Amino acid sequence: MRLLIVSALAMGLSTVAGTAAGLLIRRIPHKFNDGILGAASGIMLAAAVLGLILPATRSGNPGSALPLTAIGVLLGALLVSMLDRITPHLHRLAGLDQESHAHNAGVGKVLLFVAAIAIHKLPEGLAAGVSFGTGDPGDILTVTGSLALQNIPEAMVIAVPLLSIGVSSRRTMSISFGIGLISIAGIGLGYLLIAVAAGMLPLILAFAGGAMLYVISDEMIPETHAHGNEKLATFSMIGGFLLVLLVQRILEAL
Repeated sequence: MRLLIVSALAMGLSTVAGTAAGLLIRRIPHKFNDGILGAASGIMLAAAVLGLILPATRSGNPGSALPLTAIGVLLGALLVSMLDRITPHLHRLAGLDQESHAHNAGVGKVLLFVAAIAIHKLPEGLAAGVSFGTGDPGDILTVTGSLALQNIPEAMVIAVPLLSIGVSSRRTMSISFGIGLISIAGIGLGYLLIAVAAGMLPLILAFAGGAMLYVISDEMIPETHAHGNEKLATFSMIGGFLLVLLVQRILEAL
């Protein structure tokens, strides 16, 4: 239970810390933005694969674990895809791309922005919560630590568009606290889901991993490759992935 509380606080406070850093910097060049988001996507990818999808294949009945894992990954990606159709992409609201989404008319930019962030943060919190189902502290720390770490640069680049559409610094920090609470709620929901449906552990772990894979591919990578900094973003992603791999090996050796 102590590890659950620490993980929840780390997930929530990392978003607040990243937002505070964004408020101090105010202006983030595209090159820097693409580099840190690239690293964040690599960290998130490692957490999804190493901390959720691979443990899913080793959980439960050996004969059914792999099929359930495949189904779970697809279901997680499909759910986020459906949710994504009714909410705006984060960076479109910042004026960084031209993609259109339905159902945006008549709703304030700030509300849309917060809704979009919530859609993307809830699966992350859920992933951190269900990682407790593996029973392996290394897998748990890989997922929750990776997500908390990538929350910081991600929140930095979220804060700047909020300021650009006229949201005050105080309101931006309040929104950040709200987003942090959504992550914490997701952790609690994931932990509860594991407690009441332990027999479906491979499906649940893979579901969370699939949701994260969708966000990485549909949101993070395209954004980092949209401004001519593809090489920087690619090597930053690789660096983020290797960082999590190294940390996981260190944890296993302790």
